[in-house]
Amino acid sequence: MRDKRPKRRTAALGSAGALVTATLISGVLAAPTASASAESRHGEGREARGVAIAADRAARTGIDWQDCPPDWGLEKPIQCGYVTVPLDYAEPYGKQIRIAVDRIGNTGTKEERQGALVYNPGGPGGSGLRFPRRVTTANPLWAKTAEAYDFVGFDPRGVGKSAPISCVDPQEFVKAPKPDPVPDSEADKRAQRKLAREYAEGCQERSGAMLPHMTTPNTARDLDVVRAALGERKLNFLGVSYGTYLGAVYGTLFPGHVRRMVVDSVVDPSREKIWYQANLDQDVAFETRWRHWQDWVAQNDATFHLGDTRAEVQAEWLELRATAKKEPIGGVVGPAELVGFFQSAPYYDSSWVPVATVFSAYVAGDTQALVDAAAPDLSDTAGNAASENGNAVYTAVECADAKWPTSWRKWDRDNTRLHRDHPFLTWSNAWLNLPCATWPAKQNTPLDVRTGKGLPPVLIVQSERDAATPYGGAVELHQRFKGSRLITEKGAGSHGVTGLVNPCVNDRVDAYLLTGKVDTRDVTCRPHALPKP
Repeated sequence: MRDKRPKRRTAALGSAGALVTATLISGVLAAPTASASAESRHGEGREARGVAIAADRAARTGIDWQDCPPDWGLEKPIQCGYVTVPLDYAEPYGKQIRIAVDRIGNTGTKEERQGALVYNPGGPGGSGLRFPRRVTTANPLWAKTAEAYDFVGFDPRGVGKSAPISCVDPQEFVKAPKPDPVPDSEADKRAQRKLAREYAEGCQERSGAMLPHMTTPNTARDLDVVRAALGERKLNFLGVSYGTYLGAVYGTLFPGHVRRMVVDSVVDPSREKIWYQANLDQDVAFETRWRHWQDWVAQNDATFHLGDTRAEVQAEWLELRATAKKEPIGGVVGPAELVGFFQSAPYYDSSWVPVATVFSAYVAGDTQALVDAAAPDLSDTAGNAASENGNAVYTAVECADAKWPTSWRKWDRDNTRLHRDHPFLTWSNAWLNLPCATWPAKQNTPLDVRTGKGLPPVLIVQSERDAATPYGGAVELHQRFKGSRLITEKGAGSHGVTGLVNPCVNDRVDAYLLTGKVDTRDVTCRPHALPKP
């Protein structure tokens, strides 16, 4: 699931030739028959035929790789291009959109190359185009994998360079301060409900033609067309956070097209969780991880001077929040902006020191440090447009993937109950998702994720205390994907495990991607090292 920080609204990737060979075309053409039958079992025969047609077309066309446009921020030797896909797979000859892709060739020899590794960082709404920079920046965790694979990133439909959608003017979207997410009265709730309804209406006004087609199954179909355009008979895929749900849906629709799949920090794929209940579960997990961070801050009171117990650190937080509610700090940082900044600590261990440092500086009298960290930069028009776009895609996909409750009484009852014991994120999360209660486009029944014929072992990686994607999601996917293996980082809670230094995890991910081998049983790893002040 995506990073829900209000400031950004975003929580989180030489090579195939322009034309594929006849052998690869025959492989691509043969495979969609299997995918068509898999989709047909889910009552999606028209879409199955549509994706087969689009994949055939993409395999014949390939990708016209060029140097990336300067404003994409992707240096040579990364190359960029587009893959054309149907907006509606039930109408494969109808309106088309372009999916932006990029790649960097494997660093090893031609004989060592095992194909393309395609990446999705999460969201919904995250761009994967920076994935090849793991090679250009010499990221040591991925050096062995880079020898064998081209690293391929893409912007999913609606994101960034791929037919981007929008719901509100970006400069209006980032303006601060926003209303306190924790309501004091029924009037506060009515005001937030009005904002959510207006946001949904703005999505329809600005991007209505795209909204019915902004689903995870459609993005999975796009992914299969990208696979064909790359000249790959089968897909190698790395998905993080929401990318794990995309991988689960792809593996269900196209089990015979999967070669290797790593899913890291897993969304619970059960129909009962997508997406309303998943967000409620997230609120509980965030509160738990928030307390873990407070414990760590208290243990390092000699550095941060915020209290030597969790209760004292919480008291400082509540005082800061009350101050910002009474009068926004610097005129722009209210409670909503504080939650947006501070929630990165429960998300990622890498944020523990920076967040605590800013908090400590504020308590010591440095107000500007907090303003610089938590307030939006209205001069960053490109960044603000990306933030607004990311939030629009997040909303559009989650609202379209599943049927959401339309009764305000249910939303009010569930979030009021949760807030009592889990106040850190609950109401902020509720308002973020409330546009789905009045969504103007079709809402679907989530796909029944399960093992299909030909699905190889999938490698699942998960920290035990993850706030954004609670541990139960990994267990659920493990049960649904027969033959999968689960690596648990016990006692840890950072989101995105494969990006952290933990040899117990890193070595197994490398071994799987390089050889396809998995352990004979599930593995429990000790946690990676906690940050030090």
